[in-house]
Amino acid sequence: MFRKSFLPPMTDLLAFEAAARHASISRAADELHLTQSAVSRQIRQLERQLGLALFHRVRQRVVLTDAGRVYAADVRAALQQVSGATQKVMASAGGGGQLHLAVLPTLGTRWLIPRLGGFVALHPQVTVNFAARSEPFDFAQEPFDAAIHFGAPHWAGAACEYLMHEAVVPVCSPAFRDQHRIERPADLAAVVLLQQSTRPTQWAAWFEQVGVAAAPALRGPRFEQFAMIAQAAVSGLGAALLPSFLVEAEIAAGALTVLFPQALTGSDAYYLVYAESRAQAPLVLAFRDWIVSEARGAATDLTRPPVPGPARAAARSSASTASSRGSGPAAAASRRRG
Repeated sequence: MFRKSFLPPMTDLLAFEAAARHASISRAADELHLTQSAVSRQIRQLERQLGLALFHRVRQRVVLTDAGRVYAADVRAALQQVSGATQKVMASAGGGGQLHLAVLPTLGTRWLIPRLGGFVALHPQVTVNFAARSEPFDFAQEPFDAAIHFGAPHWAGAACEYLMHEAVVPVCSPAFRDQHRIERPADLAAVVLLQQSTRPTQWAAWFEQVGVAAAPALRGPRFEQFAMIAQAAVSGLGAALLPSFLVEAEIAAGALTVLFPQALTGSDAYYLVYAESRAQAPLVLAFRDWIVSEARGAATDLTRPPVPGPARAAARSSASTASSRGSGPAAAASRRRG
């Protein structure tokens, strides 16, 4: 419970925060649409209430005292919290509430957001807000209801709901493949390998899986996000290992080609994570049920790597021939999967 006697007038706090941020009474006055004398008066009132000086007056400038510097940081954080709370309650005026999600950037952009219309259709009054997070955080210190996490199902103080695994495949642009005559997995040892900075051993694991020894698996430029690597691969800067479901559009458009069908899989997976204290919140439960259903429904496509470029063309040709012979679409589909 706060004590009202320790709450200065909001106008005084706003004047102090603006003057502290600008180190200028005149600029604070301009921002607040007040006169300089009004801002100075409000700051003096605040100093009298606190019983100490917040600024040193140096000619035309104001310089925070040590106590003023600490107080300014605390006041700014409090004002931001009040502003955020006000914005939050105004945004929920429709009555459906808000869901705050922390998502992996590329997964959010390429997988979750394109599917979000299904959730919105089921819950049209709910506002879903997104922020990018790549590392675990403390739900008690962040304004999120849930997050999407890749790794092991471990998150302090939170429940982890399994969504899906991934199939990571080697891709590059068709021009890059042709320029470097990439025909066998061993050929990748001689080209630029685009690296994901949070998965530095990924290429080494893939080369080991396909039996290529002594490949320079750590060589190549590093990128923080899959979207960056995907664009670099499309631009012909090298070969990349990418989750197939994150580059479906580029593969379908022919901007990227899957070099080999051998996919790298592991024990890590994608999870919906939410604070244990929010486990029974209606919005969290509704989103959990929806996204789990989406992930399970797409699980087969997510973990099956796409057919490499030349094989895909052969499959299409085979399907066309089978159709002309009356073999039927089922037989052609079976051959494509094989």
